[in-house]
Amino acid sequence: MHDKSIELLNKAVADELYAVHQYMYFHFHCDDQGYDLLASLFKRTSIQEMIHIERLSERILFLKGDVTMSAASEVQKIKDVAEMLKLASKMEEESATEYNVWANTCSANSDAISKQLFESLVGEEENHFDQYDTELANLKKFGDGYLALQSIERSKLRHAAQGPVD
Repeated sequence: MHDKSIELLNKAVADELYAVHQYMYFHFHCDDQGYDLLASLFKRTSIQEMIHIERLSERILFLKGDVTMSAASEVQKIKDVAEMLKLASKMEEESATEYNVWANTCSANSDAISKQLFESLVGEEENHFDQYDTELANLKKFGDGYLALQSIERSKLRHAAQGPVD
């Protein structure tokens, strides 16, 4: 009865799993390069995407479907921050667009709750898009100095944590 909704919900789970993996990869590399603000942003977004997976999975199980736990794609090995932000923006924009369409499909198949779930995810994905788009704009506006400031801030914090030198 709700086969189409289950199919779409599982596609969303696959997309969200891919996002979790991709953003954690970006988190690790930004952290390694000393870009604490961006590392934190990628980590927070990854955790939010995990919550999306949980909500989608709960709905699938309610509809008596089975959750397919395989990511939509393999992690892209991107280490350049601008390229990370471009991919993240693209992923979030595509998710928001797909979820809008899928909400309408669920509605057409008399599944108002899955429709509402997808609609709520659209807002969250648009917020993620806005965050990544803003960071990309900052990077373009301020250049590599924007990243250098993050790295310098980390050095200051680590130095302060060590205490005064006698």
